[in-house]
Amino acid sequence: MARAPDAGKKRWIQGPEPIQGPDVPYQNIRKSNPPVRGWLNLTTSVLLLEWFGFIRTIIWQNTGFANLRKLQVHIENTPPRFDPTVVPFPEPSREAKKDLANGSNGHALAKKLLRKYYTVADYHRLYLSGELTPTAVAKAILPLIRKDTSPPGQHSIAFFDSKVDLVLAAAEASTLRYKEKRPLGPLDGVPTAIKDEYDIEGYITCLGSKNDYTGKPKDGSSITSWCVKKLEEAGAINVGKLHMHEFGLDTSGNNPFKGTPPNPYNSQYYTGGSSSGCAYAVSTGLVPIALGGDGGGSIRIPASFCSVYGLKPSHGRLSFKPALNHSSTCAVNGPIASDIHSLSAMYQVLGAPDEESLFAAPSPTLLTPSANRKKVLGICEAWFSRATPAIQTLCRSMLDRLVSEHGYTLVDIKIPFLPEGQTAHAMTVLTDAATLLPVTKGLTPANRIMLALGNVTPSTDFLLAQKLRHVLMQHLAWLWMQHPGMVIVTPTTACAGWKVGKPVDLKYGISDGDQTLKTMEYVWMGNFCGLPSISVPAGFVVPEGRKGEGEVAEEGVQGKVPVGLMGMGEWATEEELLWFGGDCEDIGQERSSTPPIWVDVVERAKEEMKRTS
Repeated sequence: MARAPDAGKKRWIQGPEPIQGPDVPYQNIRKSNPPVRGWLNLTTSVLLLEWFGFIRTIIWQNTGFANLRKLQVHIENTPPRFDPTVVPFPEPSREAKKDLANGSNGHALAKKLLRKYYTVADYHRLYLSGELTPTAVAKAILPLIRKDTSPPGQHSIAFFDSKVDLVLAAAEASTLRYKEKRPLGPLDGVPTAIKDEYDIEGYITCLGSKNDYTGKPKDGSSITSWCVKKLEEAGAINVGKLHMHEFGLDTSGNNPFKGTPPNPYNSQYYTGGSSSGCAYAVSTGLVPIALGGDGGGSIRIPASFCSVYGLKPSHGRLSFKPALNHSSTCAVNGPIASDIHSLSAMYQVLGAPDEESLFAAPSPTLLTPSANRKKVLGICEAWFSRATPAIQTLCRSMLDRLVSEHGYTLVDIKIPFLPEGQTAHAMTVLTDAATLLPVTKGLTPANRIMLALGNVTPSTDFLLAQKLRHVLMQHLAWLWMQHPGMVIVTPTTACAGWKVGKPVDLKYGISDGDQTLKTMEYVWMGNFCGLPSISVPAGFVVPEGRKGEGEVAEEGVQGKVPVGLMGMGEWATEEELLWFGGDCEDIGQERSSTPPIWVDVVERAKEEMKRTS
């Protein structure tokens, strides 16, 4: 049903009717499930779950999936909603559906950052001035990331593969364009890297597994994914494919098959996942932008854990063509970047709609805020308070400064069925995955455990989950009718990072449902309800095992663990979220810093130019 805010006009295509949800008290009562680690425990668990249906059913119920039945009286009369795509009305004209890869007319100038990260704008400026060339940058990066050298590159742990000939060919073509003063736009020559779930000509796709899932060309056409193609057309230099959590089915970034990138700030912690390699590559300074994917926080969680910026667009906003969306009711493509300007520049290129999309292209004035924009922040206190005290302190201090320095207003909101909504999202994703992967041979034991649970979801419970999705979307539409332009704010995660429990976890994997739920406490809603969401750095906490562990970390603390603040907007309000992110960047810079393993790619490239001149 489309929403009609004024007479005769509909605002949304497939928009939920704004209906306030039930006024029920917030309750989060979950049974704890111990982590499963080590080869013997993981293998035994897989065998028991795959061979004995009654054990699968017991574990399925212990996870809380059956609790949705308790909500039946509240949601039974709401039709199920399987697709959370909501498109602004009216349909954009064909003239508006143009590729904006060739410029950023009207963009606000990139701000000077206090922390030492090179942005998209920095690279573009250096190329225009002739101080650097894309070829020199590519040659500076490649020795750091290649696995086929002896020894492997220092940062190759984050990379699945890098095709040197393809990288250098693209870099040399970009260098020639700058020499002839005909660059394609702000991304021309800028190094980037791609998560190993996108098909790219010349590369195989494994989705973080041992198996080959590379797409098959149709009628001789290219298999390269739409988003990758847009980056290539904009002149960006893809330096390689990045590691990910196998199939994106968990949030640590642990991958015993392909490699687990360590957290750049503290090697005893995970990067977060599933876009683990993306966050590592951006956080270490190897690239200013990377292409990730997000089906349950897989962009925002690693962005938070690695102190960078991540944007999860509205559902259906970015094209998956020519491949299919393997988690079609929850997953999206999206960027991770070192700063808001770079995030915006990448999103503008990725957002070019394909020929079947109903979405308009991103505005060419993406980072030029409207003087009349709403500055309203919504907080659901019961939900916000699920985070650790230090995370709350850091996030609330940022919100206070947004109010005092940028004119925002805080409003208290209530959202029903939050724990149940997280359960419904998990049930949906696991059932999707189990349907997609009926044969689990060769997969990690941790994922086989989750797929076994997805295999026993009753159809009636799955339908209840989709009914709850619809109720939540209706309530959110009602909230935005009460508070137009509101950004719902929470911490990105309820926990400060995810520490590697034992060395054996890196060898065989880990299944820790309790920790996974903490990381996904807030991010699930954006995926389940199709909303855009952004994670921005909020500060650091003292790591586990150190004096004052879990407290807010001062600047000199070694091994400090990054945390993030998340904003979630109404459908198709990516632009407003980027404005919000820019305000957060302004106030958060003094508490930001680069990790100890940060790489000065620009200096390395300058040395390369001296060597070859």
